Amino acid sequence: MKLQFSGHESFICKHFWLKKGYEYICENEDFAKETAVIGLGVGKNMVSSISYWLKSFGLIDSNSNQPTELANKIFDESNGFDPYIENLATVWLLHYSLIKTNKASVYNLFFNEFRKGRTDFTRDQFLNFIRRILEDDKQKSSNDNTITSDISVFIRNYLKPSYKETKIDIEEDFSSLMLDLDIMKSYKAENSEGAMVEWYQVENGLQIDLPECIVLFSILDNENYGKSIPFKELLIGQNSPGNIFVLNEEGLYKKIEAIANKYKGITYTETAGIRELQIKSTIDKWDILNEYYKS
Repeated sequence: MKLQFSGHESFICKHFWLKKGYEYICENEDFAKETAVIGLGVGKNMVSSISYWLKSFGLIDSNSNQPTELANKIFDESNGFDPYIENLATVWLLHYSLIKTNKASVYNLFFNEFRKGRTDFTRDQFLNFIRRILEDDKQKSSNDNTITSDISVFIRNYLKPSYKETKIDIEEDFSSLMLDLDIMKSYKAENSEGAMVEWYQVENGLQIDLPECIVLFSILDNENYGKSIPFKELLIGQNSPGNIFVLNEEGLYKKIEAIANKYKGITYTETAGIRELQIKSTIDKWDILNEYYKS
């Protein structure tokens, strides 16, 4: 897996940026044009950041610079599911796409790898983990400043800001698209060297506000899944709903149970200790979303 870092220009993904960037591309405009700062109404660095986030969320094809099917399904003004991202399901969907697309590798590494066996971490622990990954894979190393910046933006995307911060910082960070997922907490505690540092926590749970249709979409969208998928693979496998949606075993079971009860051609079985989700008929992933958003 090729790892990719930097490009955000130290800006989090603001709530309105994705739609703004999508509309700009639909007008056959180009982020590389000097007029982009006027067309988008933001500074030059923000133009680069908007372009970066659209690609990172899988909303622009990196080769053609055109909107992807996911982008059109969400943001099309006439037929889009949720052009203004008013439904929390859409944030979960974009969160999934950000991790799967892997244009911003910090997110894929965190949710698929780093969290295994831990719920609490420091910035230094995450930085050291990425260093080891780069060394083990013998990939061209990114410098620590680049990775540290990625980690900082990653945390700011998911962690609600403290009121101890300045008013400008709070207004900036409360504009993050991902805050409503409410999956990250922070607290102060000693590290292994006895120093008081900021710790962060992302703990698996039930995710009651996560619609089962988003979970099913992610399963149908995973090219590595066949017609029979072991429960364990859905819980801890690469780009699994358990990993991406921060679900514990009970939470995933409840989502799978709801899916099996609602959708024809899908069953969940527990036989001789083997737990599997079985997809017995062809189901269109977009139809699943269309049914949810149009209901």
